[in-house]
Amino acid sequence: MSYQPSLWPVSVKAVAPDHRLRVLLLRNEREEWELPGGRLEIGPPVGSSPADHNLEETVERELREEAGWEVKAGDLLDTWIYEPLPGRRVLIVTYDCRVLTPDMTPVVSHEHSRVGLFAEHEVSELTRPDGYKRSIATVYATRKKR
Repeated sequence: MSYQPSLWPVSVKAVAPDHRLRVLLLRNEREEWELPGGRLEIGPPVGSSPADHNLEETVERELREEAGWEVKAGDLLDTWIYEPLPGRRVLIVTYDCRVLTPDMTPVVSHEHSRVGLFAEHEVSELTRPDGYKRSIATVYATRKKR
């Protein structure tokens, strides 16, 4: 039997509070609120997206594509494994991101049904994975110290 390496999709996500410290979340097809971001692109074959060279550029590109926001990736917040569907595991990497277009209203891409900006007290009521909860809580705790 020949060795076949396992391939893990990697999804890079952003905690990107706006100037009023509201966190941007997107509603997905599973009816969960998720952080904006997306899959690390490995590059060709023909017709696929160009390869991403680092995680920071990936999250910055994904925010432009998914919400129309320009951001700058900051500190790495967390890494964790998520199983959104039985048998489908994804490595999630989250970053604290600074919004460079703070007055721009985020848009909804074709990948999501809704976009929302949520204050800290509103986030706790939303259905979302535990890893996202940890990352959001870390950003709020960090911003309070500043």
